[in-house]
Amino acid sequence: MDINGKVALVTGGASGLGRATAQTVLEAGGQVALVDLNADLATQTARELGDGAAAFAANVAQADSVKAAIDAAVERFGAIHINVNCAGIGAAGRTLGRDGPLSLEAFNFVIQVNLVGTFNSLRLCALHMAKNEPATPDGERGVIVNTASVAAFDGQIGQAAYSASKGGVVGMTLPIARDLGRNGIRVCTIAPGIFETPMMMGAPDRVRVPLVESVQFPNRLGEAPEFAQLARQIIENPYLNGETIRLDGGIRMQPR
Repeated sequence: MDINGKVALVTGGASGLGRATAQTVLEAGGQVALVDLNADLATQTARELGDGAAAFAANVAQADSVKAAIDAAVERFGAIHINVNCAGIGAAGRTLGRDGPLSLEAFNFVIQVNLVGTFNSLRLCALHMAKNEPATPDGERGVIVNTASVAAFDGQIGQAAYSASKGGVVGMTLPIARDLGRNGIRVCTIAPGIFETPMMMGAPDRVRVPLVESVQFPNRLGEAPEFAQLARQIIENPYLNGETIRLDGGIRMQPR
């Protein structure tokens, strides 16, 4: 799909991977709806990105919240052609810790945001995409790009909830691509390794250094524009569908 003249809705768009993706879409001639829980940061980011961006506050895990944001984005821009889901949280907790078993509430919270939140956003975006006029000779009406993690495959100690949530995103990619194929909507997932996001920038060296050393090449953490570059390639390549792509410098996570 040619991004020029299209509208992308990016969850978690106020910072990190989402912001980089939004900027890439704008540079390609598209417009962007930034959906984020942090309304003030989303508004600031939209202002910094320029006239083609607008901010919409939403909690991805709440159906009514996301629906209101998406409806407002459609009213503002007229359509949604691209949906990139970057909203998510990282949380750690051992199945059995010093204080006993991991609480079901803590486990469920991660699942609700990372997995249910991703599905919630894409299902509502797909509803609007299905109404679009075909944008290509193949009849393409929309593209959805989800964000998983290498933790879906190499989950570390304390990552049961996080790995389960991201593994769920990987697992639903192909079935959703099959579901939406008749509507002319493609679905892919990016599974990033360790990236220089606001979350990682605050990590101490004892956490960062072993992670960097686990990367095969280049020997560094990933950068948000590299995620955005892959998202753009997925959007623009009409034959990419139903696939999860690792973007990790060849990292294979150790147990701890």
